[in-house]
Amino acid sequence: MYDVYEIRKDFPVLEKVIYLDSGATTQTPKSAVLAMNDFFYNYAANYGRGAHRLSIEATNAFEDAREIVADFLNTPPENTIMTKNTTDSINIVANGFGFQKGDHIITTMIEHHSNFVPWLRQKENGAVISVADIDSEGFVNPNQIDEMITDQTKMIAVGHISNVFGSIQNIEKIIQIARKNNIPVLVDGAQSAGHMELDLKALDCDYFAAAGHKGLLGPQGTGVLYIKNPETIQPTVLGGGTTSDADTCGFTTKSSPECFEAGTPNLPGVIGLGAAVEYLQKLGVKNVESHDNKLAQDTAKRLKEIAGVEVYGPQNRAGLVSFNIEGLEPHTVAMRLDKVKNICVRSGYHCAIPGQKALGINGSSRASFALYNTEEEVDIFVEAVGEIAGSR
Repeated sequence: MYDVYEIRKDFPVLEKVIYLDSGATTQTPKSAVLAMNDFFYNYAANYGRGAHRLSIEATNAFEDAREIVADFLNTPPENTIMTKNTTDSINIVANGFGFQKGDHIITTMIEHHSNFVPWLRQKENGAVISVADIDSEGFVNPNQIDEMITDQTKMIAVGHISNVFGSIQNIEKIIQIARKNNIPVLVDGAQSAGHMELDLKALDCDYFAAAGHKGLLGPQGTGVLYIKNPETIQPTVLGGGTTSDADTCGFTTKSSPECFEAGTPNLPGVIGLGAAVEYLQKLGVKNVESHDNKLAQDTAKRLKEIAGVEVYGPQNRAGLVSFNIEGLEPHTVAMRLDKVKNICVRSGYHCAIPGQKALGINGSSRASFALYNTEEEVDIFVEAVGEIAGSR
C-alpha cells in the first residue's frame, strides 16, 4: 500500500481544501503537469502534420501516451481512441453505429445523462429505447435486461459504477447475457477507470468509454474510447487527420484510431494523461481501489448514524457517498461545508436525473474520494455534516 501522506505532496491544492469532489474531476499530479509544460516549452507543434523535428517529437509523445493508456486498459493501441471526455466517446458510438427504424436499444435508469440522452436521441432515427429499472440501492438486475432483449436489440449501454449511488453493476453478467444473444455492449467506465483494476480484453465489452480527468488523474478535455471492432462505427466528424485521400468525387478515411480523431488533438492533454496513468500504475490500481472504497464505506456508515441524514446506495460501495440533510437543499449543504470547513463536495442531480427521480430523490450532496484523501479528512467531514444537521 502506498503512503497517502507522501503522495499528497504531488497535489498542491490539497494544502488549501479538503477535496471530496473527485467523482467530477480528480486533481492532477505534478508529474503530469510537468509533462504538459515540457510540451509547451520544448516541442509544441501539431500532430502528424510535418516532417520537422518538433512535429515528429509531438507526434511520438502523443502516440507514446496512447500506448500507455492502452497498456493500462489491456487494449490494442489501434483500438484505443483519444477523445475529449466520456460524453464525446459515447456520442461517437451512438451517432456512428447507424441505428435505423425499429432498432432496439437497452439502457438503464441509473445512467449519467451522457449514457442516457445520446440513446434517447436515436428515437429520431426510429430506434426503440427500453430502460431497465433500479432497486433502492441503485443496482440493475441483469435478469431484467435479459427479459428486455428482442430480435431487434442492437445495443446494451450500461454504466459500470453509478456516480450517484456508488453501486457497482454486474457488468460481467450483463456482457454474458449480451454474448448469448449476439448483442454489442457499451460500458460507461467514467467512474471505474482508474478506481478499479480493469482488463478490457478479459471483460470482452464491445465499447468502453472513460474520462481522462476522473480516475485516470489526467487533465480535463481528455477521454478514451475503446472499440473492439472499429468497422462497426462510422466516423461522424471528418476533416484533417481522418482523410487519406480526397477529390471532387469523394474521400477515403484512414483506419482506426485516426479516422475517429478529426482535427488537431489535445496534444498537451493526452501527453499529460499518459504521465498521469504512469503515476497511477506505479501506485497500483488495486491499492487505489481498496483505499477509495474503504473511505467511502466508512463515511456512509458514519453518516447513517447522524439524525436527520439520509444516505443513498449500498454499504458495499465504490468510492463515493450521496446524502441529504433533512430540511436543507443539497446546494445549501455544499456551501456550508465549503464555508465552514473548506470542504469541497458536489451537489445537485449529478447529471443523473432519471435515477434520482425514480427513487424519489430531489438532488443530493455527494462526497467522492480519490487516492489522496485521508481518514482524518473523513473525520472532519463527518463532524461537519453532524454540526450542520444539528443546527437545522
